[in-house]
Amino acid sequence: MKPLDPRLLRTASAVRTHLLVATACGAALTGLILLQAWLVSRVVARATGGAGLESTVGSASSASAELALVIAAVAAVALARAGLAYGAEAAALRSAASAKSQLRMRLVRHVTGGVPRDRDAGELVTLATRGLDALDDYFARYLPQLVLAVMVPVAVLVVIAGADWVSAVVVAVTVPLIPLFMALVGMHTQARTNRQWALLNRLGGHFLDVVEGLPTLALFRRAKAEAALVRKVTDQHREATMGTLKVAFLSAFVLEVLATLAVALVAVEVGFRLLYGRLDLETALLVLILAPEAYLPLREVGARFHASMEGIAAAQQVFTVLDDRAGIVPAGTGAAPTGDIRLHGVTVRYPGRDRDALHDLDLTLPAGRATLVTGPSGAGKSTLLGLLLRFVEPTSGRITVNADDLADADPDRWRRAVAWVPQDPHLFDDTLAGNIRLGEPDAPVAAVRRAATLAELDDVVAGLPAGFATRLGERGARLSAGQRQRVALARAFLRAERAETPPLVLLDEPTAHLDPDNAAAVRRAVGRLVEGRTAVIVTHDPAWADELPADAGLVRLEAPALVSGGRE
Repeated sequence: MKPLDPRLLRTASAVRTHLLVATACGAALTGLILLQAWLVSRVVARATGGAGLESTVGSASSASAELALVIAAVAAVALARAGLAYGAEAAALRSAASAKSQLRMRLVRHVTGGVPRDRDAGELVTLATRGLDALDDYFARYLPQLVLAVMVPVAVLVVIAGADWVSAVVVAVTVPLIPLFMALVGMHTQARTNRQWALLNRLGGHFLDVVEGLPTLALFRRAKAEAALVRKVTDQHREATMGTLKVAFLSAFVLEVLATLAVALVAVEVGFRLLYGRLDLETALLVLILAPEAYLPLREVGARFHASMEGIAAAQQVFTVLDDRAGIVPAGTGAAPTGDIRLHGVTVRYPGRDRDALHDLDLTLPAGRATLVTGPSGAGKSTLLGLLLRFVEPTSGRITVNADDLADADPDRWRRAVAWVPQDPHLFDDTLAGNIRLGEPDAPVAAVRRAATLAELDDVVAGLPAGFATRLGERGARLSAGQRQRVALARAFLRAERAETPPLVLLDEPTAHLDPDNAAAVRRAVGRLVEGRTAVIVTHDPAWADELPADAGLVRLEAPALVSGGRE
């Protein structure tokens, strides 16, 4: 990654604001550095020349007054530098928080805005949390230091050249050596840091998989083997981290030695010329005070670069994900249409696949009626739901709603008109009411209670210690599979009841893996949910045909195309 990647400026507006603030603060800090050096050299030269703070008998000396004024100015500049540095870092941390938030939102919108890809969930979690958090050092310390590394050496060199051209030549020759060594060390460190970050991603992804699969691992007595694998990856990450730190420490030592030798060279030539009277004391002091300031920002930017390398690597991976446009749903801007839904010769082939998930499918879903979709696994039933959810776009063909092309509708506005019940609904570690309100956070309590009743959740609510205020635990651990499915139905009822227009109801295997009693309760609730609404129910359960209204349609899919349609 470049010192300042243009993609950061394009992706996160907070970075542009931060860069402007950092530039302004850097310019002010550069001016204060030069002013402080001039004042200190003047104080020391005047004091050495015999001026003092003590007044002669009863009268104030003008020299003493001037010297006291200069010392006060030095103190004021020092305080101003400290205050400016504090304010700049505080502003940088706020900008870093905003930039990280913007990057996270872009990343989340990207990975959820199209065809599900073969990405490791653990790696994405690590990238969006631990990885982007490491950008604090990049924004708060590296970028401001980079601005100073550009401004301060140039300004110092100009001032030194005006005071003593010989010293300016020495500084001009030695200063470029530090960026040169930094570039050489950076090229060596980049590969190590990328490897360290790849191992951290691998560790995060594998650990998440192991935690989620602990019951299965324990059942098959594979937990110890997986623990050994986690330990091995952890050791590899530790070794990579220590190797990177070793290079960082050694490079800092090299830059420190180089800068020290360069300052010593300036001090030697200034000292000899001062000794032989070829340079006055005030000029010599000004050069000696400013010379270290010319090298310090460059040394610091090298150290800050190593501290921010992990965040840079994470940002680079974020841009790699964002640049992957395969399967991304094009965003329309129109309103969500209503009416009959028709698929015209729709073919879907996922990236990297050698066969179509759906091939040349023609299908009509009448408005206000339920359609039962059956067929063997792999026939494209889930792909059909993905098309209707706008998570999948046709490879060829098109979908219309009341003659309006669905691709022209805004995906978010379209999904607001969809009530969705997945096969395995995700419940959060929130209250029962909070989980039901997931899609309608402003819904009143009365609406939540009515949705729960329609979903046949009353017995579940009665059995919870705090009723609707009971926390369900992560993934709804407090509830059974059938109860979780009815919570998902309550969500759908709540959206359907509060929708301005009749919603599209989509259900994916709502009774899969349920016992007969729970399955019967879900079917009864779904019968109420789909009544008078456009609905698509994907299922293998033949009992559904007896629960749906008489006008419900039946569609059977066989890979790769539609085989039959109508009521059987």
